Amino acid sequence: MPALKQDGKKIIGYREAMVLPQQPKSLIVVGCGAIGIEFGYFYNSIGTKVTVIEFSPRIVPVEDEDISKELEKSLKKQGIDVLVNSEVTSVDTSGNGVKAKVKTANGEVVLEADVVLSAVGVAANIEGIGLEAVGVKTEKGKINVDQFYKTNVAGVYAIGDCVPGQALAHVASKEAIICVEAIAKAEGKYKHQPEPIDYNNVPGCTYCYPEVASVGFTEAKAKEAGYEVKVGKFPLSASGKASAAGHTEGFVKVIFDAKYGEWLGTHMIGYNVTEIIAETVVGRKLETTYHEVLNAIHPHPTISESVKDAIEVAYGEAIHL
Repeated sequence: MPALKQDGKKIIGYREAMVLPQQPKSLIVVGCGAIGIEFGYFYNSIGTKVTVIEFSPRIVPVEDEDISKELEKSLKKQGIDVLVNSEVTSVDTSGNGVKAKVKTANGEVVLEADVVLSAVGVAANIEGIGLEAVGVKTEKGKINVDQFYKTNVAGVYAIGDCVPGQALAHVASKEAIICVEAIAKAEGKYKHQPEPIDYNNVPGCTYCYPEVASVGFTEAKAKEAGYEVKVGKFPLSASGKASAAGHTEGFVKVIFDAKYGEWLGTHMIGYNVTEIIAETVVGRKLETTYHEVLNAIHPHPTISESVKDAIEVAYGEAIHL
């Protein structure tokens, strides 16, 4: 899907979407990653007619396929129009609003709206800041760094969205800490050896409703990596806390290595799930197995116990379904 050139108040990026002078009556969101979905959800929730368009076969394409299907179903129920396998080929801004030509699996359609939000990805702003002048190496729009964020030029370091890795605030924060610790270690001012980030153990969250949270391998990626997997899926409709809170939509899905019981990944969609993904992050960091998690008592009634419930499903020990 081509990047859309911004055009005043008609084609905007996500930063402009946060400060629109007035609420648009209709909005087309191009790109259905976390940013596109969050803004589409938000504007729909305050009464804007929203259409989201994704080039890939499914929305939030980096998430587990089951998550994508459940979220699409929920967004459609909320009144958001969802187009996948679709590409915006051009946008006409000459009138009062915008007209977007969209190539779909069923042919070309023209959609009209007040504003188009381009959410097709985040590009690092590394041009014109002197990198070329001092010889800092870049590749594919990112600054090349080692595991402690040192560039090829002595004394120059880089962290955050301008280096390879997830463009997330919590990632940038941790990268900064590791970078400074490495500098201090080299100067003899820090006694501990900094530990590089495992980028496959970074949690990702999408703040829409229902919320999405995940970490580690998806089921498909685990199989591609050669794992034989055990998968457990626990619906929040079977959760006492979710029922009491009136939010039974969604599920928790866990993926384990069948041979050794290694926790490969967790994928959640539902009420408050962004608050409970950390259990998987810590468990994977400590190389916890399914057996140890099942032997750790989880409080009841909570949404968090659904993680344990999903693991019980994976290993044929479910008692709450």
